[in-house]
This record gives sequence, C-alpha cells and structure tokens, in this order.
Amino acid sequence: MDYEVTKSDAEWKAELSAEQYAVLRGAATERAWTGELLDEGRAGVYTCGACNAELFKSGTKFDSGCGWPSFYESVRPEAVELLEDRSLGVLRTEVRCAACGSHLGHVFDDGFGTPTGDRYCMNSISLNFTPGE
Repeated sequence: MDYEVTKSDAEWKAELSAEQYAVLRGAATERAWTGELLDEGRAGVYTCGACNAELFKSGTKFDSGCGWPSFYESVRPEAVELLEDRSLGVLRTEVRCAACGSHLGHVFDDGFGTPTGDRYCMNSISLNFTPGE
C-alpha cells in the first residue's frame, strides 16, 4: 500500500524512541498494564504516535480488562488499515495507521456490550493523546 506519510527506516529511527520504533515499525507489543494511556479518561483524540494522524475519539474508548487501551471503532473506517496476521500461529487482524503504515495493535470481535462488538486493542506507546474534543 502507498502511504501518505513515507520515511526511510533511518528517519523513523531518528524520530522515534527505541521502544516506539519497536512497536510502531517492528510490530512489537508493549507489556500489558504498563501503557500510560490505559487509564486516560479525559475527552480528546488519540492519534498515531508516528505521524499524528487521527485514529480514535475518547468516546469510543472502553475498559475491556485486557491491559491495553481499547476502542470499539476508529474515527473513520479509512483511518486504519486491517491486515491478516498469522505471526503467532493463529489468525488475528493487525491494525495499522492508514496514513503511515505503523503498527498500532490488533482488533478482535469480542467487544461485548459495545455498539460495534469490536475491540481495537492498541499499544499505548503507538498512540498520542490530545485532550479536548
């Protein structure tokens, strides 16, 4: 896929911390219950940690009990890219920023009690938060 924001690997490494780079560009996962945005409860917008594209609104965030920030839908369907992921020997759906291709987390269909039934399970380190909506 052609992304609106394209940078060389060296540019990404220069702009992101080692931890951000591992998650956003290397599809690593931060440890559960450690992300600073897990308990963020203010109104606002969550954006891509790499390119700052809008991804989620605070009104769609919910406590899923999984240890990572969870949302039941993105700001618009085209804001995220969904890809088949079989890296752990099981079928999962990877979520990437549609603007730059950075790894955000995975989406699951177990968001019971939400309007969509989806749980976008995102790494805190892959997101920025801007208060106020």
